[in-house]
Amino acid sequence: MRFIIPLLSFAVLIFAAPAIASANNCAALPDHAALKTALTVARKEANGGLNLDMWGTIVDRSGIVCAVAYTGDTVDAQWPHSRLISAQKASTANGFSLKGLSLSTANLYSATQPGGPLFGLQESNPINLSAAYKGASKDFGTKADPLVGEAIGGVNVFGGGLALYNDKGEIVGGVGVSGDTSCADHNIGWRVRHALNLDFVPAGVAADKSDAVIYDIAGDKSKGGFGHPTCGGTENTVASSLVKVQTLTTAETPKK
Repeated sequence: MRFIIPLLSFAVLIFAAPAIASANNCAALPDHAALKTALTVARKEANGGLNLDMWGTIVDRSGIVCAVAYTGDTVDAQWPHSRLISAQKASTANGFSLKGLSLSTANLYSATQPGGPLFGLQESNPINLSAAYKGASKDFGTKADPLVGEAIGGVNVFGGGLALYNDKGEIVGGVGVSGDTSCADHNIGWRVRHALNLDFVPAGVAADKSDAVIYDIAGDKSKGGFGHPTCGGTENTVASSLVKVQTLTTAETPKK
């Protein structure tokens, strides 16, 4: 009898796992088609960088992947490894943002470098390897992407990940994009979030109180502690000209 209970518990875990993975709030977020459209349009803008095709991922507030898309003609028209990076970025921005404070992955760069107050953060939430490498590559970036319904985890600390806030000021998940320089990724992600109408950011560490990328690194130090390195092209100029995040009206401002 002593072996029966452990075996039954193991069986419960096995059969409960799919139910846990499928419990998400994706229905309230943009679907695959909406993500692909926003990502494709954003990628065509002048974003600086290398002008490469992109991957994009949306996760819900619990970190479950809701949609994965790409902009190229084929699944390998963009860097294959950037699929998982985009998912990590979405998970990171969601996981380190709150109702009252949004941190983009770009904002995490300086604090996570050696000697920084968050050094080691990159190792805090390991990627879900069983989800990351399952499924057929022909399904990657489609509605049937095997990442959908899975919690990918991982922590990424350079540009391209942004938390998603609805018009009530509620954080509802994150979006991550990858495939170009980290600076261009941030610009593209910024455009994607705006196109999805989920950029009602309540507060951030940038000068304008948003989660914008901050280019204030001199030598090896960030003046404000949340800086991101420049990437050598026009990305920082583009970033300064991006549309500002949307703001809530007084009536819409969430109660503390």
